[in-house]
Amino acid sequence: MYIFGYGSLINRASRQRTGQTGAAIPAEVEGLQRHWGKVDGSYAISPLVASLGEGRCNGVLLKVEDHFLGHFDQRERGYQRVELDPARILQDELLSFDAPIWVYVKENPAPPCDQQPIMQTYVDTVLAGCLSISDAFARTFVETTSGWHHPLENDRESPKYGNLAGVEEAHLPCIDRLVHRSRKPF
Repeated sequence: MYIFGYGSLINRASRQRTGQTGAAIPAEVEGLQRHWGKVDGSYAISPLVASLGEGRCNGVLLKVEDHFLGHFDQRERGYQRVELDPARILQDELLSFDAPIWVYVKENPAPPCDQQPIMQTYVDTVLAGCLSISDAFARTFVETTSGWHHPLENDRESPKYGNLAGVEEAHLPCIDRLVHRSRKPF
């Protein structure tokens, strides 16, 4: 089976904290809107969430063995795992999907707030994963994610995100430029 990862699962080092996956295949999904939002009260931060409907979202397709699916379900607690229609997936490699493709969604999440803000180390983890694919992939990620105007806490000195991984010092200036651009009012 496959999981479509649109947030921290883009980052190889972060997803390996949960379970082994096959190669990450960059892809976009039509009909999936990514935004910042609260999942439930058990999260101290506001992570990325996606909702089915309008929009387009980039991410990665991950081949996952059946016995690891429960580990990813636990990581993504508070989300609902739903099956994606393969016709919604746009990717450069010609793949035939002989197994279900899952995505974790949350309908109608509350927006981030001062008590559950967007955490910089979460942003760093996701964007480091995006940058490992390409600069253009990272720009597309920022451009297709809603809610950058919500409260953001810089926790780099004392990380609060539990799956922080794969972020190198060299990534930080690029991440800061991308985030700065995304937070400007339109």
